[in-house]
Amino acid sequence: MALMTRPLLTSTLLLCALALPAIAAERYVAWPGKDQLRAIQRAAYNCSLENSAQSCDQTRALADPLMDHPRLPGLCKDVVWNLIEQAKVASNNDFRRRDAIDKPARRLSTVCAEPVKKKLKPGPGSPAQQS
Repeated sequence: MALMTRPLLTSTLLLCALALPAIAAERYVAWPGKDQLRAIQRAAYNCSLENSAQSCDQTRALADPLMDHPRLPGLCKDVVWNLIEQAKVASNNDFRRRDAIDKPARRLSTVCAEPVKKKLKPGPGSPAQQS
């Protein structure tokens, strides 16, 4: 009886090991769109100008999900982190505070935008040129 359960146990363990990569695979998460990044920028500019709890809270709420985004590079997350840290109400709304919020907000659209894949141009002697 013990000899019959051993192959069954081995095959069950093998089947579980083969299924692990399918279970561990993450679902596809789309890159944040231009509209989402612009919404964060607008909220940050409002926080910078108004210096109100509502506008600054909205900025942090919109930017926070980007910190957990699996596809964004570390440089983008550094900019988002800086924005989240700076977008707080201050007693003095001077140009230094506004600039500390506006700089990372401006960088969002360049640093966090989806990279554009370069199209290869056919060169001389390539199949597209020989026709």
